[in-house]
Amino acid sequence: MIFFSRDKEPKLYNLLILILAAAAFLLFINRMADPQRLIYANSVMTVTFALAVVFLFSAFFRQLEHNPYSYNVIFYSGFGLFTLSLVWTHAYLTLQSVRQPDTFTIEKMLNILLDSAKNFLLLTTPLLIGISIASITATVILLVRTKDVFFRNLFGILLPAFVLFGLAGLGVYRMLLYYAGERYFYGNLLLNLFSSLFLYFECMFFGTVIAILITSNYHTRQIVDFLIILGCGLEKDGTPTTILQKRLDAAISFAEDQKKRSGKELYFVLSGGQGEDEIQSEAASMKYYLLGRGFSAKKMLLENQSKSTRENMNYSAKIILAHQPNPAAAFVSSNFHIFRGGFYAIQAGLKAVGISSPVKWYYWPNGVIGEFVGIIADNIKKQAVILFCFVFVYILLAVLVY
Repeated sequence: MIFFSRDKEPKLYNLLILILAAAAFLLFINRMADPQRLIYANSVMTVTFALAVVFLFSAFFRQLEHNPYSYNVIFYSGFGLFTLSLVWTHAYLTLQSVRQPDTFTIEKMLNILLDSAKNFLLLTTPLLIGISIASITATVILLVRTKDVFFRNLFGILLPAFVLFGLAGLGVYRMLLYYAGERYFYGNLLLNLFSSLFLYFECMFFGTVIAILITSNYHTRQIVDFLIILGCGLEKDGTPTTILQKRLDAAISFAEDQKKRSGKELYFVLSGGQGEDEIQSEAASMKYYLLGRGFSAKKMLLENQSKSTRENMNYSAKIILAHQPNPAAAFVSSNFHIFRGGFYAIQAGLKAVGISSPVKWYYWPNGVIGEFVGIIADNIKKQAVILFCFVFVYILLAVLVY
């Protein structure tokens, strides 16, 4: 698979056609006099969800070839996993209905759909608990070893703690609801509402992890003109931090490999401003590091104004495009940061492939969770629309059932 090798972005018109066709089949089956019509209906839903999985993952791989740093990569993979769970559920239900046709009713079929969020949550609860405990443990080790108790270094504790608290709360609420009676409409409506909210963000998190893993492990052989190195803090004496040194070393390795393969030298775009507690800009510190490794200052372009990754890419893009109208560019960042770095590069007008540098294992969980929070915040309007539609479907199902 080659990133940016496909011109057109994949569209899911086939999924829309599939849903409309399935709805038409279900309406037709509902009018049949055959007593086994509900078995046919559930079979149609099983096939529909199976085809939806195929369409979602096909779009996922085509999206990687078009633009791997897209919100769609997260959406297709995360909700593809959920749809896969629906295939298994309805396939099992179809088999059960064939064996015991008298027990299968339209109410049961609607209940299965209504409970899909709760069932997926129940299925993935052990995984969520394991991830949360591992993240909290790794983040505590991170804080102990680095002594950097900043808010950005607490994501790996705060979000997993919220997940564990939410899972415990939903468990207790389900027990109380059981004793209140399964036909308690408002109680079940509230449970399904919270389950659908939890499901949405769970799918987005799984999709984010998949996107980060794929983009951070992609090894490009592309020949580039410009290589952006994203800054990442300085020591008190103005030298690069360990994480920034890893990024610089990854950039050096790529530049040397490219020169060996093609004979072409690239420009380093050193991107990072000066923080309030830093004695010089990150760009200047990176310049001195590369000079010490034998690289020429003529091959370095400094971007020393940025304060965030978005600004890194925006300001770097302006510098690059001023030198060359149609540049071949790449960027270097820590492995957990590659996906969002590429997302900002695309927004800045650069189709830049990410080159990842390693970090200590205890940095990774906190870094990934921080990226997840950032991705959610970056797409808040789009997220709100999709989330509203998602929750509305479950509310509608609850009304139909009760």
